[in-house]
Amino acid sequence: MSGIVNNLFMQKKNKFGRYKIIRELEEKGIEQALIEEYIGPLKNQELLYAKQVWQKKFKLPPSSKEEWSKQARFLQSRGFDVSLIKKILNAKEE
Repeated sequence: MSGIVNNLFMQKKNKFGRYKIIRELEEKGIEQALIEEYIGPLKNQELLYAKQVWQKKFKLPPSSKEEWSKQARFLQSRGFDVSLIKKILNAKEE
């Protein structure tokens, strides 16, 4: 079972936030303790992964409230935490 979790985790960690990964693992019937074992260390690198996903999709920082909302919705749909999204998008506005 941990092999399946490890494979899925390694495939998804560079593209999706922890919330989406957790949801997907739960849907596959993986035990919560095993999920936490893999997700715990991800929290330290999630900001880096979120920035990479953002930069790949959006080349420029948001120039309006509408653009900010669009970029935030994209990152949120990828399973990234709202606090990380704000850090990324607000840092680009300054």
